[in-house]
Amino acid sequence: MSGVIILLILIMTAFLGYVLPWGQISFWGATVITNLLSAIPYIGDIITYWIWGGFSISRATLSRFYSFHFILPFVLLVIVVFHIIFLHERGSNNPLGVALDLDKIPFFPYFIFKDILGILVFILIYVLFSLNYLNIFLDPENFIVANSLITPPHIQPEWYFLFAYAILRSIPNKLGGVVGLLIAILVLIFLPFSNKKYLKKNFFFKLNFWFFINFFIVLTYLGACPIEYPFINLRIIYTILYFFFIILLII
Repeated sequence: MSGVIILLILIMTAFLGYVLPWGQISFWGATVITNLLSAIPYIGDIITYWIWGGFSISRATLSRFYSFHFILPFVLLVIVVFHIIFLHERGSNNPLGVALDLDKIPFFPYFIFKDILGILVFILIYVLFSLNYLNIFLDPENFIVANSLITPPHIQPEWYFLFAYAILRSIPNKLGGVVGLLIAILVLIFLPFSNKKYLKKNFFFKLNFWFFINFFIVLTYLGACPIEYPFINLRIIYTILYFFFIILLII
């Protein structure tokens, strides 16, 4: 659960940071995402205007997002510390379902060195893209200064939000799309409550897991596709399959 909380705060931090360049995609992406709050019955519009600091995305909104983008990483750091404490106290999850501490490996040095290796690989890839392929993931439209009078022909978030964006666009009802978007992420909280015996040695579970990963990748691709045939139908089909396989993972 602490890992899912880390994921949610990381998503919020990334979104707030994506708005700060104040380009066309940043501006309209912020407009689309914050407008989702207006789908909340009765108080949705009030909450949206309160977050905006006015009746549209403006300088006040940018100042607020900058402040939260600065504060949330410190909150994230605190939760990561708790996450490591929980890992140290309770032990890591394992495919064998081992519960006894005698059968587990110690946090130090095994987990420490494993994590250091992962961090070094991540830093290597990060530096490689930062120095050589800086603009490979950027949308050219975002180099245009934000203009509230001109809507980009194709608004899409960064690639790591595309799976959720595809789910949002696959549901025609605004409130239903927001609920589907939240459930797609929050459903991960229920994975620890799944049947542990079922997870031990089951080929069907492994197959189900890799199907779920493939659906995630396909939804990421479909989130960047325009709103036209056949992408509209594919988004609906893969959204249904995404939730269906999550249910199979949990029960």
